[in-house]
Amino acid sequence: MPNEPKHIIHLSAECYPVAKVGGLGDVLGALPKYLQQAGLRTWVVMPWYNRPFVQSHEFERVYAGNFHQGSRHLEVEVYREKEDTLGFGLYLVKIPGLVDREEPYGYTDESEQFMAFQHGFLHWITEADIVPDVIHCHDHHTGLIPFLMYHCDRFAGLKNVPTVGTVHNGQYQGWMDWNKAILLPPFDTWKWGLLDWNRVINPLGALIKCCTRFTAVSTGYLDELILQANGLERLFAMEQAKGVGIVNGIDTTVWDPAQDTMLPHHYRVSNVQSGKRKNKEFLCDAYGLDPQKPLFAYIGRFAGEKGADLLPDIIENLLGDATVDLNIMVLGSGDPQVQASIAYLAEKYPGKLGAYIGYQEELSHRIYAAADFLLMPSRVEPCGLNQLYSMRYGTIPIVRSTGGLRDTVIDIAEQKGYGITFLNAYVADAVEAVHRALSLYHDKQRMQQLRKHVMKLDFSWDKSAIKYMELYQNITQ
Repeated sequence: MPNEPKHIIHLSAECYPVAKVGGLGDVLGALPKYLQQAGLRTWVVMPWYNRPFVQSHEFERVYAGNFHQGSRHLEVEVYREKEDTLGFGLYLVKIPGLVDREEPYGYTDESEQFMAFQHGFLHWITEADIVPDVIHCHDHHTGLIPFLMYHCDRFAGLKNVPTVGTVHNGQYQGWMDWNKAILLPPFDTWKWGLLDWNRVINPLGALIKCCTRFTAVSTGYLDELILQANGLERLFAMEQAKGVGIVNGIDTTVWDPAQDTMLPHHYRVSNVQSGKRKNKEFLCDAYGLDPQKPLFAYIGRFAGEKGADLLPDIIENLLGDATVDLNIMVLGSGDPQVQASIAYLAEKYPGKLGAYIGYQEELSHRIYAAADFLLMPSRVEPCGLNQLYSMRYGTIPIVRSTGGLRDTVIDIAEQKGYGITFLNAYVADAVEAVHRALSLYHDKQRMQQLRKHVMKLDFSWDKSAIKYMELYQNITQ
């Protein structure tokens, strides 16, 4: 087919295992690999970070140049990972003083940081005469790319390249005051309105306005963006005709209890009961918990959108009730008040609550393998990957029915149901869901059936990658 897309470039601030803060990193570490395996030439271009992966792998410099960002003269280098270790082409953009840091986020000049990354990328591919079939931009950190491609003379060679924008989390939009406009390369000033939303430059808004098509990371979240998008609801309603919901998948080679190198004991569907019991005993021994009791877990950021502020009251309500017999394991960090509350409760309920404040990839895998249930009381969950990981490991998800959680978890009260859902992000609703889970836990036969069932569910990237390929095909015809 003459117009079949062959070369896709993904732009992102994160990519596992180079740099991961949340689900964005997981997606960029997996989707491009599956696209590459399907026959597309796939690159991921991301900022250079001074992190272990970069230090331990061999890179070659493929470009060196310079440009101005406002009055500031910037040097830019692009490095390629030589062995394609991740299963696709990995390119890092390095700009001394802005794009050469240890962490992806948290800097006071973050606007200039990601603007420079986008400038550097476009200067590189323009000067190197690289014209891909599709440029795929992920979240607001790369949201200015379509505008710059289509409305800056300097990048006119990319004017006919279609773009896809993916919204992983519409709550974060990269807002900038208009005084930052001086940092942009010269553009068609008649088009300034494409950058503006509520009198500020809004990179996520610009992405949705200017990209050829956009995706949300679940069909449920695509619908919710029209109702709840931190001020962009009207924009998503206006542009809904070019939006499509594609639920994220998981990398089943990384998340596989039969061969996960981070687990002390491997298991598969046929021996899930004994396998999970051994992993549970290992984890409980490390945190002073009782492996004979049902184990509930929370893994994730302590953020309002995750419902983490509800967690201390949920824990207090359950562990403070002498009639309730269970253990809880928490892995996460974020809101200082939530952190302090969890630490306090861990001291108040020794032998009942285990907690690790921070994030540790290995520990997350071990918790998925050990836990009986995973609790996700999210207020906002565009897709959610934790519930997919948990099911891959035979752990039953307990989720608030929102966004991607509603798309991927069917309540056990329904036909073909396999999880536990609740309607409102309230402490009482979550506690009631936990009590339902306890009843399920004591129904040994059904619990065993559900464990095997959820492990067999197909949430791999195979199906989702096909949908992305169909989207690329559609916009390149």
